[in-house]
Amino acid sequence: MEQVDCVVVGAGVVGLAVAREMALQGRETILLERESSFGTISSARNSEVIHAGIYYPKDSLKAKLCVEGNRLLYEYCRSHQVATQPYGKLIVAADDDQINDLQAILYKAQKNDVPEIQMISGEEAKALEPNLKCVAAILSSTTGIVDSHGYMLSLLGGFEDAGGMVAYQSPLISAKPIGNHAEGGYELTIGSVDGADGMQIKTKLLINCAGISAPAIAQKIEGLKQDQIPKAYFAKGNYFSLSGKSPFKHLIYPIPEPGGLGVHLTLDMGGQAKFGPDVEWLDIDSEEQIDYKVNPKRGEGFYEAVRRYWPDLKDGSLQPDYSGVRAKIVPPNAPAGDFCFNTPKDHGLQGLFNLYGFESPGLTSSLAIAKHLEGQIKSSL
Repeated sequence: MEQVDCVVVGAGVVGLAVAREMALQGRETILLERESSFGTISSARNSEVIHAGIYYPKDSLKAKLCVEGNRLLYEYCRSHQVATQPYGKLIVAADDDQINDLQAILYKAQKNDVPEIQMISGEEAKALEPNLKCVAAILSSTTGIVDSHGYMLSLLGGFEDAGGMVAYQSPLISAKPIGNHAEGGYELTIGSVDGADGMQIKTKLLINCAGISAPAIAQKIEGLKQDQIPKAYFAKGNYFSLSGKSPFKHLIYPIPEPGGLGVHLTLDMGGQAKFGPDVEWLDIDSEEQIDYKVNPKRGEGFYEAVRRYWPDLKDGSLQPDYSGVRAKIVPPNAPAGDFCFNTPKDHGLQGLFNLYGFESPGLTSSLAIAKHLEGQIKSSL
């Protein structure tokens, strides 16, 4: 039976960043992915936004890792020739009733040490974006867009250059602790394309980076108590594309809503505009039940939301585009959850690390997440 130092489950953007970090640290690492390629689920269904760290509670992991991750991601992309567009972002108060909300967001951002952020007047915002309707705005200059596929391809290359190996169409079937819990080590059974059990691997470190599937993967690990595995909640985000040329040069965000950041305008690498995601809670129990089709009727709510800050949006100019599902571990109407690193200090199984609730800003934070996890691994040894 093959024995390695580390197995990472899930080749989304966080799994790729983590696997690369493990290999760079000198660990013989295998990256397991049940699909036929990397980054095909949540990592292929997002806005590609490089977030600044504005919205998250002070001292939360999302705040800390997003601010650090923003800096690391821009540095990485510059040095590895990955394309970014630092468009900047405006968070807008559509009327006087939202001014207090806007000031609260700025205060939170300042507490998080977000760089290059300021409040500007409605006139200043309209000087930047003449089609915008607002009474005030926050300008975040470090918000941008990354070519997420190019970034993931670069992470994969770095992982493989450092000696890592990726195994596609290789779902984790089960993980069984070897010996006593204090020593660590796991015997993994890996599936194959035809559904039969494939190879078995022994590993000292097992890292669950399976995104929306992370709670389901945790259920396959023997010895992990049920109270250590959060319930998965599925919040779908629908996107609508704008026909024609974008009237905006910045990303435009309204005041946030429960479960998401409101129906905002983002631009792709070529400057084409899209709106979303909204928040559609799915009444399902497992990832297999997700329907990624976008219901055109949801566009009716988009027009109303967008016209609060862009009144000139024409009827019929939004087309259903794509959707993604957030990896949430908190239910509807609950306060937003934080990133959750479930470590041996929590569950007592040496060498096991489960990453739960790694929704946005997971893409922005990915390099910082990998470094933070490495610190946790070293402190657990």
